Amino acid sequence: MFYHVKELQYRAKPERPDPLFAKQLQEILGGQFGEISVAMQYLFQGWSVRGDGKYKDLLMDTGAEELAHIEMLATMIARLLDGAPAGDLEDAAKDPVIGAILGGMNPQHAIVSGLGAMPADSVGNRWTADYIAASGNLLADFRANLNAESQGRLQAVRLYEATNDRGVKDMLSWLIARDTMHQNQWIAAIKELEAKENVVVPSTFPRELEKREVAYTLFNYSRGNESASGRWAQGTSMDGLGTFNYVENPVPFAKKPVLKPAPPYIHDTLPAVLRENSGMLPPSTE
Repeated sequence: MFYHVKELQYRAKPERPDPLFAKQLQEILGGQFGEISVAMQYLFQGWSVRGDGKYKDLLMDTGAEELAHIEMLATMIARLLDGAPAGDLEDAAKDPVIGAILGGMNPQHAIVSGLGAMPADSVGNRWTADYIAASGNLLADFRANLNAESQGRLQAVRLYEATNDRGVKDMLSWLIARDTMHQNQWIAAIKELEAKENVVVPSTFPRELEKREVAYTLFNYSRGNESASGRWAQGTSMDGLGTFNYVENPVPFAKKPVLKPAPPYIHDTLPAVLRENSGMLPPSTE
C-alpha cells in the first residue's frame, strides 16, 4: 500500500511567479521523459516482477520516489502561477491572468487547471501511458529506464540553464542529482544482469533458430563507409559469441515481391491502371 507524507521530499519554492516558466516546467512533469512517465514505468515494471528480491525492491523504491518528484513539480508549477503577472502587458490587458496569457502563459493553466499543474507536457499534450515500457524482461526494462533517466536529466539541465530564479534552480539541482543516482543504479543493475544473462535480449531464445550468418554483420546502407572503422564492425562481438564483419556492397537476399490482385469487393486500383502505358482512357465527361 502507499502512505502519503505531507512534507515534500525537497524544497519547491520559487523566488517569484513566472507563468511562462511554469509552462516550460510542465515538460519534465508530464512529457515523454517526465516524472509521471518514470514513476508509472518503474511501478508497473515492479508490479510485473514475478517474485520478490532486490530488483523488484529497487523498482518500487524508485517508483515511489518519482511520485514525490511529481508532487514537488506540481507544487513548484502552482507557485510559479501565483498571480500570473505579465509585466508590461498587465496594463494593456487590465487583468493579470489575461496579460500573462498574452505574454506566453499556457491558457489552460488558467482556464482548465485553475492555476495548477496538469498531467501534460510543455505544449499541452496530455500524458499518455504510451510513453512507458514495462515488458517483464528486466534487462530490456532497465535499459529503457537508463534512457528515460538520461533524457530526463538532459531536459532538467536545459531548464536549469533557462532560469535565473534561485528557488527553481535549487529544486532542479536536487532533481538533477537524483537523476545522476538513478542513471548509475540502472547501469549497475544492467551490468549485473548482463553478467548473468549476457548482453542480447532476450537471452532465452535459442540461437540456432536465428540466421546466425547475419547476426554480427554491419551492412553499408548509406553513402560512405566511415562506420566500418567502428568497434561494431570488427573484432569479437560484444556478447562474445561471434565476430563482427562489414559488408561494403550489400546485395538483396530475396526476389522482388509481386502481390496478387485484391478481390474485386475491396475496390483497390485495378492492376491494369498501375501498369505503365496501359492504354486505358479516363471515362468520358460528355
